[in-house]
Amino acid sequence: MKIIYNRLIPFKGFAAINLFGVIFVRKGVIVTERIIQHERIHTEQMKELGYLLFYFWYLLEWIIKLFRYGRNSYRNISFEREAYAGQAELFYMRNSRKRYSFLKYL
Repeated sequence: MKIIYNRLIPFKGFAAINLFGVIFVRKGVIVTERIIQHERIHTEQMKELGYLLFYFWYLLEWIIKLFRYGRNSYRNISFEREAYAGQAELFYMRNSRKRYSFLKYL
């Protein structure tokens, strides 16, 4: 997984973002195993749905959840809920994760 450090992507307030399987990290952020695991989960989600459908669904779900959760909409997106739940489990991808696991977080 390629990691690119920069000052523009992601927006302030975020440590990292996964765009098409490449992790963009804000300069000054220390990349931990937890961050890498979180972004690996997103890469698997992208592969399962296809990149364009993943981003379309992500954006649509964020907009819908914005009305319900307001500023907390990001943390309530199914893709994020799965990634946060699995980021601390080192072998989540290999041992626990089933295909389309994000669906149980809808």
